Amino acid sequence: MAFLLGCSLAALISAHAADKKDKDKVKTEPQQAIDSGSFGVFIKGQRVATETFRIDQQNGTSVIKSQVTDAAGGDASGEKSNLELSPKGELLRYEWSQAAGSSLSVFPDNDFLKERITTSAASKPAEQAFLLPSSSPILDNNFFVHREVLAWKYLNGVCQPSGGDTKCRQEAADFGALVPQERSSMSVRMELLGKEKITIRGTERELMRLNLSGENFQWALWVDDHDHFKLIRVAIPADSTIVDRD
Repeated sequence: MAFLLGCSLAALISAHAADKKDKDKVKTEPQQAIDSGSFGVFIKGQRVATETFRIDQQNGTSVIKSQVTDAAGGDASGEKSNLELSPKGELLRYEWSQAAGSSLSVFPDNDFLKERITTSAASKPAEQAFLLPSSSPILDNNFFVHREVLAWKYLNGVCQPSGGDTKCRQEAADFGALVPQERSSMSVRMELLGKEKITIRGTERELMRLNLSGENFQWALWVDDHDHFKLIRVAIPADSTIVDRD
């Protein structure tokens, strides 16, 4: 799907086939930057937080790192996440931590996922299993870059090349996702609505709109189909929240 998102979607989702006889001869490829930047989180027009993120790929493995700071740039909560995906877009490992000492990790365990939670440095980790395959997306709290990765996965399934352009079908897709901080799974639906003109920081832009919904939420996402389908804006009307790429 390199035609669709350039290096971004192809790097995160596409399978990279290799002959078994060459497995021991694999050379380490240079790390490739797929996307990086920050999202500003605004509630009722007031900036309350910033998420700084980076997506890299090396030897087919994609690493999505993110950190959340407050509006002043402070790191009071110390929230950090690290998501590692295989060349097929399957979970290799997810880690989250905060300055207070709590941390968690999610990893494949046979055919399902297992979460290991530590609430303090001295406590014994607790474990919880989920009947979800490793292909299930991670949609953790406060990390909007996870929604970008899900959008790429969705678009990989509904878009195809057409005469030098990309044509996308306006059909919905359902995903079983894991929310590690809530220790819960949920069903989400993503659907392409088409192009919309919206104003961001005083400039009108035509972007592709996606709807992301679940049992108790409805979000709108806008991606730039002229710039590797990067996530530009998220709107959460129920919380009076707007998230814009800086």
